[in-house]
Amino acid sequence: MAWSWRYEGTDGQTVEGPAESFGSQADAESWIGQTWRELAASGVTSVALVEDDRLEYRMSLLPTAE
Repeated sequence: MAWSWRYEGTDGQTVEGPAESFGSQADAESWIGQTWRELAASGVTSVALVEDDRLEYRMSLLPTAE
């Protein structure tokens, strides 16, 4: 089972991003924790964690409204 991130832009469409694959959910989450700022700066507004073809969850990279 491989874990990976799908990258999405403001319109919810898939955008290009690093083609990383991880052996565990924890490894994938650790990686996104280290790289989300760079992804957001490149136009990625949300990411989706995927195990093979199954969506685990989606997460916004946008700042929360105060």
